[in-house]
Amino acid sequence: MGRTVVIAEDEAIVRLDLREILEEQGFDVVGETGRGDEAVALAKAHQPDLVILDIKMPGLDGLSAARDINVDRKSAVLILTAFSQRNLIEEARDAGALAYLVKPFQQEELLPAIEVALGRFAEMQALEAENAALADDKRSLEEQLETRRWVDRAKGKLMDESAMSESQAFSFIQQRAMNERTTMRDIAKRVVEGTTAP
Repeated sequence: MGRTVVIAEDEAIVRLDLREILEEQGFDVVGETGRGDEAVALAKAHQPDLVILDIKMPGLDGLSAARDINVDRKSAVLILTAFSQRNLIEEARDAGALAYLVKPFQQEELLPAIEVALGRFAEMQALEAENAALADDKRSLEEQLETRRWVDRAKGKLMDESAMSESQAFSFIQQRAMNERTTMRDIAKRVVEGTTAP
């Protein structure tokens, strides 16, 4: 079964193109709409892997819909828009969008943006799971932020020195932590300090 997607785009022709591209790539489109409020309802009903949202839609704009969808943290969000102003990109990020794509787009631009959104979402979920486990130890938010900083530094080092992609670097840290029954923070520190390498 392919990964599931909800498409929210008010231009029917773009929505049709998206559905066609996604289905060709093995995705399962479980819902589509031209309205932001309906996108939120579809995301809650289907809990898809990915929600693609246009910024300008009736009912509820894409940024507001992204905020509502991110309350549950069940789906990755990709923002699709004809506008590329810096403030919109920042608003999209603040609303919880994990990737941003400007229309008109090519298929070869869409798929990497989807993979970035899904990869970042998986990373966030893994960190949240680890932080939830740490919460049992009464760890503070500062501890969680510190873990994130170490993981980001370690990913950067692995990407620079081992020619890994961001998702490969994260997977290395996560896998090594599971194999050694330790925290991702511990592995990340060791990578940064040079005592653990791929």
